Amino acid sequence: MIKNIVFDFGDIFINLDKQGTYKELAKLGVTQISEKMIAVYHQYEKGLISTDEFVGFYHKEFNINKEDLIRSWNAILLDFPKERLAFLKELAASEKYRLFLLSNTNELHISWIQEDWGMELYNEFKNCFEQFYLSHEINFRKPDSEIYQFVLDQNKLVAEETLFVDDLKENTEAAKEVGLQVWNLIPGEEDVTELFTKKEF
Repeated sequence: MIKNIVFDFGDIFINLDKQGTYKELAKLGVTQISEKMIAVYHQYEKGLISTDEFVGFYHKEFNINKEDLIRSWNAILLDFPKERLAFLKELAASEKYRLFLLSNTNELHISWIQEDWGMELYNEFKNCFEQFYLSHEINFRKPDSEIYQFVLDQNKLVAEETLFVDDLKENTEAAKEVGLQVWNLIPGEEDVTELFTKKEF
């Protein structure tokens, strides 16, 4: 029996253009993504380097204006359909489940969301969750098993009683290894608002 639900953020609640950043970087002349770039990006998502260090790396590596870099970095972020917020608020109000957010994200993305949504809407969304875990604040990132264990341990959750909802198969597969129930939601084909038609609890 499911008692807890852990949700991802991107392409679960907020829509993403997963190629958006690559397309914008290509316009700035960055057409190849190196292993070093990915390593720096992962460090940033884990909060192991600052925003200034992250932007500085790309600025130094490619001699690109920092504002253009930040704009390109945030090009992945799209809209937040209001029906998803309504669904989440109704779910939270029902008090049937303990709700958590677990997102691979970073300071630049969260700052953009706070500005784009406004803090009132951002806090309305955030307050639906018992805990709001962002990778750059907890120094873990999916799909590393440690991040799932961290959430379970911090909140004394039983893995088998916990459903994890994420759009990336590598993340749901890793969560399954830790013992969580999972829904690998496919963006464009499925929607988080369909949760209770997709899963029987």
